[in-house]
Amino acid sequence: MENILAGLCGTSPEDPLPVWVHGSIGHCFNQLTLNVIPHGILAVVSACFLGTPRSGFMLPCRPGWGCRIVASFILAGLFLVDTIPATISQQELGPVYLEVLANGTAALTWFTHALALLMLFKSIHGSTRGPVALALLPLLPLPSFVITLVWYCQSRTAWSPAHPAASSRFAILCLQLASMLVTFSPSIAPGNKTSLSQSQGSQVAEDGESWLSRFFYVWMNPLMKCGYQWKLNQPQDVYVLPRQLQAARVCDRSYRAQKAVQLFSVLHAAFGLRFYSLGLLKLAGNLLGFSGPLLLTLLVNFMESRQEPLSHGVLYALGLFAGSFLGALLRNQFSYELNKVMLMVRAAVVSAIYQKALRVGSTSLTRFTVGEIVNFMSTDTGRLINFCLSFHEVWSLPFQFAITLYLLYQQVGITFLGGLALALLLVPVNKVIANRIMMNNKEMLKLKDIRVKLMTEFLCGIRVIKFYTWEKHFSRRINACRAKELQKLQAIKYLDAVCVYLWAALPVVVSIAIFVTYVLLGHQLTATKVFTALALVEMLILPLNNFPWVLNGTLEAKVSLDRIQRFLELVDQNLEAYYALDSPSGTATAMEMRCAAFSWASDEEESTRQSLPRGTQQLHIENLSVRKGMLLGIVGKVGSGKSSLLAAITGELTKQGGRVYVCDLEQGFGLATQEPWIQFTTVRENILFGREYDARLYKEVVEACALSEDLNILPAGDQTEVGENGVTLSGGQKARIALARAVYQEKDIYLLDDPLAAVDANVANHLMQKCIFGVLKHKTRILCTHRTEFLEKADALVLMDNGRIVKTGTPADILPLVEAFPKFKDMKKRQKDKAPDEQDQEEAIETEAEKSTQSNNVILKEEEKKEGAVAFQVYKAYWLAVGSCLALSILFSLLLMQASRNISDWWLSHWISSISQTANTSVMVCSASPPSPELLLFTMAGLVSPIQSLDTTPIPSNDSLDVNFYLMIYGTIAGANSLFTILRAFLFAYGTIRAATVIHNRLLQRALKATVTFFDTTPTGRILNRFSSDLYCVDDTLPFVLNVFLANLYGLLGTLVIITYGLPWIVLVLLPLAALYFSIQRYYRRTSRELKRLYSVTLSPIYTHFSETLSGLCSIRAMRATQRFELENQLRLEQNQRCLFASNTATQWLDIRLQMIGVSVVTAIAGIAIIQHQKQLGNPGLVGLALSYALSVTNLISGLISSFTLTETMMVSVERTEEYTTDIPVEPQDKQVQVATDWPSQGLVEFQQVVLAYQVGLPNALDGVSFTIYPGEKVGIVGRTGSGKSTLFLALFRMLELKSGRILLDGVDSQLVGLEDLRSRLAIIPQDPFLFSGSIRENLDPQGNAELHEVLEQCHLQDAITQMGGLDSELGERGKRLSVGQRQLVCLARALLTQAKVLCIDEATASVDQKTDQLLQQTIRRRFADRTVLTIAHRLNTILDSDRVLVMQAGRVAELDSPTHLSQKDGSLFQRLLHSGQQ
Repeated sequence: MENILAGLCGTSPEDPLPVWVHGSIGHCFNQLTLNVIPHGILAVVSACFLGTPRSGFMLPCRPGWGCRIVASFILAGLFLVDTIPATISQQELGPVYLEVLANGTAALTWFTHALALLMLFKSIHGSTRGPVALALLPLLPLPSFVITLVWYCQSRTAWSPAHPAASSRFAILCLQLASMLVTFSPSIAPGNKTSLSQSQGSQVAEDGESWLSRFFYVWMNPLMKCGYQWKLNQPQDVYVLPRQLQAARVCDRSYRAQKAVQLFSVLHAAFGLRFYSLGLLKLAGNLLGFSGPLLLTLLVNFMESRQEPLSHGVLYALGLFAGSFLGALLRNQFSYELNKVMLMVRAAVVSAIYQKALRVGSTSLTRFTVGEIVNFMSTDTGRLINFCLSFHEVWSLPFQFAITLYLLYQQVGITFLGGLALALLLVPVNKVIANRIMMNNKEMLKLKDIRVKLMTEFLCGIRVIKFYTWEKHFSRRINACRAKELQKLQAIKYLDAVCVYLWAALPVVVSIAIFVTYVLLGHQLTATKVFTALALVEMLILPLNNFPWVLNGTLEAKVSLDRIQRFLELVDQNLEAYYALDSPSGTATAMEMRCAAFSWASDEEESTRQSLPRGTQQLHIENLSVRKGMLLGIVGKVGSGKSSLLAAITGELTKQGGRVYVCDLEQGFGLATQEPWIQFTTVRENILFGREYDARLYKEVVEACALSEDLNILPAGDQTEVGENGVTLSGGQKARIALARAVYQEKDIYLLDDPLAAVDANVANHLMQKCIFGVLKHKTRILCTHRTEFLEKADALVLMDNGRIVKTGTPADILPLVEAFPKFKDMKKRQKDKAPDEQDQEEAIETEAEKSTQSNNVILKEEEKKEGAVAFQVYKAYWLAVGSCLALSILFSLLLMQASRNISDWWLSHWISSISQTANTSVMVCSASPPSPELLLFTMAGLVSPIQSLDTTPIPSNDSLDVNFYLMIYGTIAGANSLFTILRAFLFAYGTIRAATVIHNRLLQRALKATVTFFDTTPTGRILNRFSSDLYCVDDTLPFVLNVFLANLYGLLGTLVIITYGLPWIVLVLLPLAALYFSIQRYYRRTSRELKRLYSVTLSPIYTHFSETLSGLCSIRAMRATQRFELENQLRLEQNQRCLFASNTATQWLDIRLQMIGVSVVTAIAGIAIIQHQKQLGNPGLVGLALSYALSVTNLISGLISSFTLTETMMVSVERTEEYTTDIPVEPQDKQVQVATDWPSQGLVEFQQVVLAYQVGLPNALDGVSFTIYPGEKVGIVGRTGSGKSTLFLALFRMLELKSGRILLDGVDSQLVGLEDLRSRLAIIPQDPFLFSGSIRENLDPQGNAELHEVLEQCHLQDAITQMGGLDSELGERGKRLSVGQRQLVCLARALLTQAKVLCIDEATASVDQKTDQLLQQTIRRRFADRTVLTIAHRLNTILDSDRVLVMQAGRVAELDSPTHLSQKDGSLFQRLLHSGQQ
């Protein structure tokens, strides 16, 4: 090295690069360090900008670019020209080679720089100053120019005729300086920074950026700044995804590959090449990782021997710098590119699942619950994506392992086998533990699914549960499930603890084994050997440690892949095969079925079981033909197959034979289902359902469906947001909105499944006149209903029973068979003439939205997105959940563990230092020649040259005692370390499980006691999220991440202590770096937190939309809206991917900056070590120790920050559960009066001036209601939709607290009675029949102690239930196996079982046919003869025989008298209702 320099500069080898010569700076030093190196740096940076793509649109360009580009080209030319006089005037200024090198480098640099500027000028940077780096770096060579200029002036050769070459060079030099200033000046002129910041919102990430910007993520800076200034508030603030990542493109790619059904092969074809090529980056990064320990060896060798020339030391230090720098860049790019592939895979899989769900036949879909399918989209997709990470580890870990072993062999020869054997012994042990963990994990997830399913049912039926006071029963079921889940969790955590312990203790044990064997075999330990071996053992442990988890990840991905595959293999709806395409003879036929048989079982089930299980509904239609434009009514008792017939027409059933023809298939149907499906959006969006807004048609439809009044009442008219599943609307409003949606679609065939069930007589009449016989009069209509009074004008009727058509004919033939056709025979004095026209009625009977919504139009509170850092309260809450003593002892055990670890390393270096001293002083010096540098020549040819003969010189005898002594101490420290490790692992596991238990209990207790209003205004998904993903975080992810964070924190502290102990001077470098580190991480954390929160906020809509789609599949498919829904899903996914991409990139942005800090630390240590060595100060043992620790600094600091950020993110889950445990409004829990066990014994109900509003600031739903109902009285309650009928019941059950007034039961104020006492003494049959999954027995009587058969007999359910398989047969999710009417009967049976003196019935028989209805009325009269019964009725004939009728209007009592009186009283509201019901 010295000789090369001397040759280049023409100096002596002793001082090849003199800094000061004859009173000025040495020419050679000037040219090499101040000219060549700065030009080199400028060239590299400029080259990074060569890839900048052009901008697609013309921006106004700034002046100055032209000057800079031209000046740069001129400079390149000038340097080339300058070479000519330099070569001619040999040696006048310096050696020729030196001049050629300097000028050549400079010419190349400026040429590159000019090209880079040209590229930038044509890109989006053209309108700005361009990158700062390129503006400032051209100034680097300036000092060299100035020095040369001064030299010319001093030596007076500038204008000397005697030296023409020198003069010409001086002239060129002046021109160069002038050009250089020209390139610099335009870049400092003030610039317009507008263009970038304005287009920031819609700016595309990464596309159009230079290499430099890509390597260091400079393009992320504006976004990071936004986050730091709290300006990232909505997803639109985040960059648009790069073009290759946009959802539409990704889905196209995966479509193109979708020839095969196998998901794996589709993904492989679409993304395989890109994914596998990333392996090259990984390989290069890994190889560079090894350069650290090898160069460390050489450096410590250099310090131990006092003979090596200084240039070697400098080279090693530079090598350390270059290796760590390049390695950092490559590893960072690998992670970034891998993240991009993972995003693409995620988009493809989520879209595939969504598309499949839209296409799969309803019958096969029943094999999965909604929860399971949503799980495919969340959990399973997540696991699939994690496989992308695992895959590259699978091949790279064994590769690292092999190289490390080879290097170890080079260091300590054959003795490494002892350590290896120990390490390998652990692998099978680990495998066994990992298997046990997997098993427990599977079971835990099953239990978790069951618990979440229970919670879902609990939330969906929360009103019913509160009415029946079943909270305790559900709480018991959920807690029992949770206890089992925690048992599995405990097993997992303890096994985990054992695993962690084994791996943490391993490096110490392995290195002891190696050193002990080495010494016992009679070799001498040197500093080099010990530290290189330690570094290599650390590198060896990592692959071994990670391998089981990587395999685990791969196995999990396999399981998830199979699960998704099973779903994707379901049979799609095949409409071509289902419908006959050739039309029957008459062109007027709209639909016909011949000898068709259908079943609810899916194709797969049918092929496996010939005999269908009992209770599977089957449908046989011999002959059914519908003419275009006719109204066909379908009647029959509950469960006779009316809804199934409609499902068969839309293709939702499995066809077993026969033919089905529908005209204009692709147009679809207008479908109104029996349980109306309402989307979570505004009323108008619900009705438009994706069609253009047509004001005339819209008005007509709203009018026809009797919605005008309701829209006037809603706070924001048709812009009012409807809650999830329409929770904020009354049953009648939901049914009418669903009907309006169908009508607005303007289809040819309409299938209406009992749209009249949930509305009162008046509205039902309006719907028939204005809608079914009005707007739809020229369409083909098929109407199922129990309200036969409306079918007199139908063109034909079909009577069904038991899945078959019994008879078809005119209404006159069929209606008498349906029986119970109400004619009000007892009321002779019907005053037909007095029936006022409908307009009057509608004015008279005002409405006011029943479940009135909040005063502003958005009823749903937006999900809270907390701002800023996670509050200290949250950490405190978690600390307390763990328990203070326990938490302190965990921290203390961690401290002991880290300290013992660092002390053992220090002891080693102390031992080495004493050995080298004794070796120097002892008589028998062990081969004093320095360990030859060939020992570890890391050449690309032969990785490592064979080891020179090992020093087999016997150790001086007086040392053998010492060795034993040192080894004993070392062993003791290591033993203590292993003890502290296991202590910490188990304490930690115990603490986190305790926290998980406490947090769930508090959350559940609070949710059970929450008010009904809270459940109405909060979507179920949001509450469920707390109980599923947030709790999973607290159970599993948070402890894992917290563990890593604490380990990193203590590790970093230990490292810093050791480094500063070994090299005190390093503090000068560490302090500024620490300040830098602190500012970078603060900058990052703020943005990262915002991005993660945006990611969570955009994630919910994907799942909400998906579950909404699943519940409305029949409607979406019947109305042919599948493509629009696919598009909507894509848009939501894109929003979410944008935030996820930005969040991932922010992590990489941070990572590369931290890596650079690590690189600086390593370089600084190496530099200081060399200086200390020159000054004869250093202790090689300590320097080696400091350096080997420094190599791990980068990983520690990036690990520390990412684990801290992750911990903070996971803490958000604790924050969210805390929010619910502290902020939910709770029902009052106090009891002021102890009531007798038989209270209310008479059943006297008194309302006194009751005023009640649904929420503060809303109009009163009950406004001064007063009435008395006497014991045993039967009272019917009527009124228009929204007049406050159901609200009376809510007030009676104290679901809502009164504003003023009181309600007395047997003279006791209900406000003073405990809620549980009050609700358990009243009985109710609610409007929505709610059943939870489980047996019929559980559904009727969760406490389980009643005589059920007799009750079922009275409710006419005995046959249906026997057919299903008796009382213990399962009902399926939400009672799927029963029809809606049958579910209402089950609710009646529940009421019959209670011994309550007061029974409330809310439209209980709306979905039941006339005949069953009559039987039920008899049952209720007989069983409740001596009780007080309040009935809300829409069919007035059900309450005509009651003692009194209460007519409600706008939240007040309008009339209260006997039905006979009211019907005869002229102008009474009741009389009008009665007549409108009979028209």
